[in-house]
Formats: sequence, C-alpha cells, structure tokens
Amino acid sequence: MRKITLAQSLCFLVLLFSACGLGIGTTALLLGGLPLGDFRGVVLVAAGGVLIYAFAIALHRAFLFFVPLRPGYLAPGSREEFAYHVYLLCYLVLFQPLTRGLFVPVPLMRVIYLALGARLGTNSYSAGTILDPPLTSVGDNCIIGHDAVMFSHAVEGDDLSLAPIVIGNNVTIGAKAVIQPGVVIEDGAIVAVNAVVSKGTHIAAGELWGGIPARRIREAGAGPDRRNSLRN
Repeated sequence: MRKITLAQSLCFLVLLFSACGLGIGTTALLLGGLPLGDFRGVVLVAAGGVLIYAFAIALHRAFLFFVPLRPGYLAPGSREEFAYHVYLLCYLVLFQPLTRGLFVPVPLMRVIYLALGARLGTNSYSAGTILDPPLTSVGDNCIIGHDAVMFSHAVEGDDLSLAPIVIGNNVTIGAKAVIQPGVVIEDGAIVAVNAVVSKGTHIAAGELWGGIPARRIREAGAGPDRRNSLRN
C-alpha cells in the first residue's frame, strides 16, 4: 500500500476546511437571525452539519471534475495517483460514515450515491456499499442486496489500479456478494448471495453466477424460473 503524501493531505484539508467554513457561514447567514427558541442550538448544529456535508460533496465533485479518476494503473507520483489519494481521504474521513457508519434508509442512500458520482438508473437501489461511486454505473431496475460490496480499486502490494464496474438493467446482486474492479454484468443477470465476482469478470445477459470465486451456475434461459433460483 502506498503512502499518502503531505501534499495530498494538505489538498484534502483545504477541501475539508472550505466545506466547514462555507457550511457554518451559510448556517449563520440563513438561520442566525431567526428566533428559534429553546431548540436554537440543536437546529443550528443540525443545519450546519447538513450544509457542511452538502458543500463537502460539491467541492469533492468539483475536484474530481478538474482532476478525474482515470481507470488503469496509477503510476507512483503521477497526477492520477494524487487525485485518487485525495479522493480516498475524502471518502474515508467524510463520506464513509454516511454510507456505512449510520443507519440511512435505502431510498436516501440512492440520493447520496448519486451525489457522490455513481450512475444509478431508474428504480435501482443499493442496500449494500459502493466504495467507488464515480467508477460505478448501474442500469435500470437493479437491486444490490444487504451488505453487498462493490469496489473499483485494487491495492496489491505497491500496485494501485482502478477499473470501473458496469452493471446493466434488471440485475440482481445478492446479499453479502462482493463485486471486484472491472466487472461487467449484462442485463437480467443474477449474482447469488455471498458470491465473490473476481476482477475483470464478464457476466453475460441472463446468467446466474455464484460461489467463491464466482462461477457460472446457469446460462441464460436454462433451468427453472429465475425467480425461484435462489430460494432454499
């Protein structure tokens, strides 16, 4: 694992303190003069927290607009490595509590992931964790089961690389499944509960995959009704 440099840490701190300053200042400007009664402190702290996160997400997205995450191998000392480490600090310090540390309703989690840069189609929801939202694309009518994990980064010793995850329409990912970098899942496919889909795997339309590591269990159109395929 590579060391995060001082320059990367300072860039993150600039984003963090900017978000805090903007959030606190906006709270004071909008609510500071209102007669909030006995709950004034609670209202101001809650509003300040929401606005700090809103500005943090906006600044985070602006940073990635100018220094986007690039799929592929990230060379040490490169611009791509710099962008990823700043992104990583933002995610671990600011956004991981939203996606993993707190109870957040699934519909609200969809909004958070969209704000963080994930591409989620109509009627697609995640009850699991998307660790790299800017590198994750999900089509329409998909469900990511409870405690499933999707990540688009690979850290192997000193090697660091990124590969996007692309999921089609009407895909089901079972609870506690793991989807690794570079996985492509076509329309109508199913990933079974607890399956581990290895890096770079391509799952064709309508197939059922399961196991550790995941293997094709059934081809498209074969076997019993898919709606009953995962029942025990």
